Amino acid sequence: MTFKDIFKSSFLENVTSVSMLDMVIAMMFAFAIGMFIFLVYKKTYQGVMYSASFGVTLVALTMITTLVILAVTSNVVLSLGMVGALSIVRFRTAIKEPLDIAFLFWSIAVGIVLAAGIIPLAVFGSMIIGVILIIFVNKKTALMPYIIVLSCTCHDAETKAGDFIRSKVNRFVVKSKSVQKGNIELNIEIRLKTDNTDFINELTDMEGIKSAVLVSYNGEYMG
Repeated sequence: MTFKDIFKSSFLENVTSVSMLDMVIAMMFAFAIGMFIFLVYKKTYQGVMYSASFGVTLVALTMITTLVILAVTSNVVLSLGMVGALSIVRFRTAIKEPLDIAFLFWSIAVGIVLAAGIIPLAVFGSMIIGVILIIFVNKKTALMPYIIVLSCTCHDAETKAGDFIRSKVNRFVVKSKSVQKGNIELNIEIRLKTDNTDFINELTDMEGIKSAVLVSYNGEYMG
């Protein structure tokens, strides 16, 4: 055994298993695409309260996934150990918006593709996904459902208000009706013809109408 053999280590030999240039390029692209995913998330967010920390998580998740996959692809034994280690991890954070799952999976997929060295797929694929999300998620206005909470004093006022609303919208469906002496309250689902909501102001000026409230509605919450 020579002096060199004493200090020989399989751990040190693995230092050069991934070149420094490959690591730098992969991490730079991971950061750049992660920022693009973050900007798309910020542009398309439709929830009640925007979470900046979730956007930063998307950037970090892209880079972390790239880092992990680079290590896995450089060593088969390490890949088996990594699978075993990750199998015991449990994430308890609740996902409030269904679209957030798509962004999480997008970040992980980009990290895997970048670490595999398929940079054009990661770049152009992310651009296509981002454009599609911006177009379809932000396409609302007239297609977006709304709820009108209408309070009126009598049946005649209810009839006049209903006829007026029908003339201004594409869809008119009474979801619920509550009647008390001297007060009728309606919850009406509508689809707007345009994004103009000035007809609510005209509605409140009608005789017998106590109040009219317009809120956006997606089936889960109002806001």
